[in-house]
Parts: sequence; C-alpha cells; structure tokens
Amino acid sequence: MKCSQIILNVQRQHRKLLTLAESQTILQRHKIPFVKNIFVKYSEEAAAVAKKIGFPVALKVVSPEISHKTELGAVQLNLRDEAEVSHAFKKILANIKQKQPSASISGFLVQKMADGVEVLVGGKNDLQFGQTIAFGAGGVFVEVYDDVAFRVVPISKKDAEEMIREIKAYKILQGYRGKHYDVAALQKILLNTSKLLEKHHDIVELDINPIFVQTKGAVAVDARIAIS
Repeated sequence: MKCSQIILNVQRQHRKLLTLAESQTILQRHKIPFVKNIFVKYSEEAAAVAKKIGFPVALKVVSPEISHKTELGAVQLNLRDEAEVSHAFKKILANIKQKQPSASISGFLVQKMADGVEVLVGGKNDLQFGQTIAFGAGGVFVEVYDDVAFRVVPISKKDAEEMIREIKAYKILQGYRGKHYDVAALQKILLNTSKLLEKHHDIVELDINPIFVQTKGAVAVDARIAIS
C-alpha cells in the first residue's frame, strides 16, 4: 500500500495519529531503516515469534489511541525468554485496562532489542515556516537534555552534516571509548526524512525516537506520526 493511501485510510477513520505499524511502513517506504519486528495478536504467538527473532526483545502494544506507550506501561523491554514475553503480554494488557480502558488494541509488535547511541529525528508543519525537521539527542530524557538542531525542509547533505555537528551529543557520535559510530547512515535518515516531510504535507508532527546509531548502520525503534 502506498504511503498516501495509508494516510488517506487513517483520515477516513477520522484519526489524527497513525499506529506504530502504520508509521513504520511509511518510514520504511522512504528508506528509513526500522529494527526487525513482527506483528502478533496472541500471547502464545508473541512468545513463539520472540524465540524466532532472537532474545532479548521488546513487546509493544499497537493501538490507534495509544501513542505515548511508556507512560501507560504499554511497552516492555529486554525480555530474555518466552516466559518473560508471556508475562509482559499480560502486564501490558493490565496496565492499559487500568490507565486507558477505552483504548482499542489491534495487536502487539515483538521487536528485536537494539543498542547504540540514542538520537531522534522529528518534524513539524509550522504555520510560519512550513515543514521543519529536527535532530537531537534521543531516548526517554530528550526533554531533559534539550539538545536539538532545526532546519526548514528540504535540507541538503551539507545541512544534514551541520545538524549532526551542532548538538552536544556529536562528541559521542565522533567516537567514544574506542567506538566509532556510523554518522553517514544517520545523514541518510535525515535526508530521507526531509523528503518524506516535503512529499506529505498532511503530516503535521513526526517523532522518530529513539534511533540507535550503531558502528555500522542506524535503525529506528519507535515512531509517532500525526496528520491533519
């Protein structure tokens, strides 16, 4: 299914937020790598899929009404065997029932755990500037660090390089304790995100966080897309 058709289907359902699965499809269609994961509906299926993907894994709910999963306890990380996956499945359901019982649940994503330097790439359709793109330190402490660079879309390769160098966390990306990270892969993600925002003006907010920059490559782990 084309990205424009996915967005149109969401609009026809009178939704403003895409599910994680829908967001992932759009990102991958624009050559933004996403960590390996499989959609499931049942606890037994989740455990079997986790074994197939390889431990450790994360388990995340897929719901059109839930975008901030961490606050609701709708994501469980570093699950190391089938028993932990089954327990996490039940725990997520219990958390949602307690904190947001009206939310409909489409299923779950079993996701391979990733590591590396956590960064974010974001976008916003600004009333004054139009589509803008952001890059900064990522993870759960993004608001604490407030380490972000901004540009107006579209950006060039030079813009992408400058955005990466502007943030304080660039020192880590350059090389830390003998590790060197794939900044070129990160530049490609920024350029492809710029193309995505330029093409789809219906996207009013985009948050790809975290992206793990690794010694070879970079992969998105979570994403949130809001449309008009």
